[in-house]
Amino acid sequence: MGIFKANDIRGVFPEELDKERIRRIGFYLPGILKSDRILIGRDTRNSSDEVFELLARGITEAGAQVVDIGVCDSPAVYFATVKYRFTGSVMITASHNPPEYNGLKISAGSAVPVGPDNGLRELERLIAVKPVVSEPEADIIFLDIRNDYTEHVRSFLKETNRLKVVIDCGNGASSIFVHDIFDDFFPGVTILFDTPDGEFPGHGPNPLEPESWVHIAETIQKENADLGILFDGDADRAIFFDEQGSFISPDIITALIGLYYYESKKSKKKMFYDIRSSRSIHEYITALGGTAAACVTGHARIKKLLKSENGIYAGELSGHYYFSENFYCDSGFIAAAIVSDVVDRMKTPLSQIVRDINPYSFSGERNFTVRNTAVVLQKVKLQYPDGEINEIDGIRIDYKDWWFNLRPSGAEPLLRLVVEAATPAEMNQKVEELSDLIYSVDA
Repeated sequence: MGIFKANDIRGVFPEELDKERIRRIGFYLPGILKSDRILIGRDTRNSSDEVFELLARGITEAGAQVVDIGVCDSPAVYFATVKYRFTGSVMITASHNPPEYNGLKISAGSAVPVGPDNGLRELERLIAVKPVVSEPEADIIFLDIRNDYTEHVRSFLKETNRLKVVIDCGNGASSIFVHDIFDDFFPGVTILFDTPDGEFPGHGPNPLEPESWVHIAETIQKENADLGILFDGDADRAIFFDEQGSFISPDIITALIGLYYYESKKSKKKMFYDIRSSRSIHEYITALGGTAAACVTGHARIKKLLKSENGIYAGELSGHYYFSENFYCDSGFIAAAIVSDVVDRMKTPLSQIVRDINPYSFSGERNFTVRNTAVVLQKVKLQYPDGEINEIDGIRIDYKDWWFNLRPSGAEPLLRLVVEAATPAEMNQKVEELSDLIYSVDA
């Protein structure tokens, strides 16, 4: 696959995401966004400063001003785009990918994501043409958003909180503002790997890799903490751990956030959970008096859906949580604030809250490299004709006691499988059954 993905631009720098292409992207971006002033933030990766210089050069050569907000997290760029009324912005980040990667997340006005249908496809076409510089070169100015941004995030924190919390920044972008937001909030907070470092020496930037859980799990147990929070490389995702240091599947956190909106806030608006989520999410939200609906994956599509449906929040199995009060954008910091509020108010160990939400056995996401994703999906679908079929994102087929979702990745040549069943034995049996089927039909 090329550097233009379903939701962003991403690749190894400078081999795949090469210098000239970055400059050309910058040059054609003002036209795509219809903007003469573009906001840019960047993460902690070693290449991000150079990518900024190349991108800014292209933008200014096109006659548009660059407003630099420095090193920050992705949600900070979304916030600043809306707060200061920009009609275009870019976050330089490769999110959870290894250090050698970098990328560009592009937003239009109101922090609306730019995807293939509203600009990325046209941008990919344009950069094949060498730019002709004819406009006077514009300038680059700096904008300090620290006070406004941290005040916005802190508005989701209640005045007091009794929890002992461990936060792991993973040397990523969350380390820029984490102390401003949380230092004086929790009575006991331990913050790990809070020094920005593009090599991510503490552990990798992907919070769903078990290798990234070791330090936070050990520290939770050592500090006798109530809650653990692990951010990804650009802090648009948050992964949570209970008081025993155990990982909590993000779909269960999606349900837990429902306690904040439907029990505390008495919201009447709909929430959305991605199609891979446990069926316990729908059951739990409904029991709270809320309205829940399954949705596609991917930040561009979820943001659009949440806004068009006037929803209250949404959650993905990847650990992205979207909030209408945050301009329909995702935020690891805001998710952390809301989850900590719920756990503190419940006065029940988080492990018990999780057990109360989900009685099922869940596989987590399994990846399969196949030659033709569309062919495999169709052949698998034909093997389960008597189930309830949903095709909003790949295929989800539900039976009384179990279900599965099989969908293509938006960024890699993979199929992703999730299985849930009433018991661990049945779940494992179905995972094995489906794995064998996927490999056999791809042979």
